Amino acid sequence: MTGLGRSASKGLIVAPDADWVTADISTLTSADKWMPLLEGVDAIVNAAGLLQNGLRDQVALVQRDAIKALIAACEVSGARAFVQISAPGATVTSDTEFFRTKAEADEALKASGLDWTILRPGLVLSPHAYGGTSLIRRLAAMPAIQVVTLGQARIQTVHVGDVANAVLHALEHSLSGVDAALVEEAPHTLTALTLSVRKWLGFRPPLVTVSVPLGLGRVVALFADAASYLGWRSSLRTTSLRVLATDVLGDAAAWPALSGQTMRTLDESLRDLPSTLQERIHARAMFWFPFLLITLSLFWIASGTIGLLRQDAALGLIAGAVPAPFVKLAVLSGGVLDILIGLGLLVRPLVRLACLAAILLSLAYLVGAAIFVPWLWADPLGPMVKVIPGIALAVIVGALAESR
Repeated sequence: MTGLGRSASKGLIVAPDADWVTADISTLTSADKWMPLLEGVDAIVNAAGLLQNGLRDQVALVQRDAIKALIAACEVSGARAFVQISAPGATVTSDTEFFRTKAEADEALKASGLDWTILRPGLVLSPHAYGGTSLIRRLAAMPAIQVVTLGQARIQTVHVGDVANAVLHALEHSLSGVDAALVEEAPHTLTALTLSVRKWLGFRPPLVTVSVPLGLGRVVALFADAASYLGWRSSLRTTSLRVLATDVLGDAAAWPALSGQTMRTLDESLRDLPSTLQERIHARAMFWFPFLLITLSLFWIASGTIGLLRQDAALGLIAGAVPAPFVKLAVLSGGVLDILIGLGLLVRPLVRLACLAAILLSLAYLVGAAIFVPWLWADPLGPMVKVIPGIALAVIVGALAESR
């Protein structure tokens, strides 16, 4: 088995038994670019997908153009079996690029001469928190109250193991011309689903469940959309709301009738997933992560801005302690570096580097203060002591910002 992803090293961590190839699928938009990657390959399973455009993400390239090119390459190479992981409700007339490009790739596959199977999982429940399941876990970790928008949206779930079994069945039985949903029989409202996940995580029932108007949810989604152009792949973007507004439903009977496989219910899926302290801590930490990140960013931006706006006061603190030619340079460079760190924290590809810079610069401030202005350590307002919690916050944000 060979896996293709942006990072072969990360792939080996997740699935060490597979061979891994590093490639950015968004660049593989012609059949000739796929051909070298298909040597020795006899079957394709395509699970590539993007929710929405962003800093490094182009939905049409990944979900449509690259897959059409892959299909064309497969028709020339020896890879005849093709399993496409699509989505319930994906049509070429959809108002979301996510659904529309999925459907366009589906249609291209159907028009090919390959032995194709299209599987349409509902909301996938997995031990790994990502995508929609990550969003549900974060919402379920909300302390005391439960806030939900589009709470009456209906959703059918599926266990990730059932999806894997369906893919294996399609390949082992050489299925062709099959287009089927992979969903449990009974749908759940988003509110009921969130409360079930909350219970599964081991959190107390909410004191009250609050239904947030869709308009307010859209405002939050617009901020998430903007953050995507800084590299943040939030699950709570406008595409998510549009998908939920049309429900996540499929025909639960077709695949079991064809394969003899049944999909686990929500309760069965949750029962089969680990629910330990680490799941609770992760859900709670990810719920608070945006607040921690924004707090740290604003702290550094405010620190640098105040230092630049009040240069006279800053100069007065170190005048006489630092050699005169370096006094103004120290104040200006410190302010600029603070602001750059604060801005860097907001950019996803730079966040861990910015956290490291924040830690190192904070340590430099502590050492510099001890050498040049030691009296600041005894200041009753504790300006130097307060740097230490800032270092701790940078360590936490840097750790939580590790990509999956």
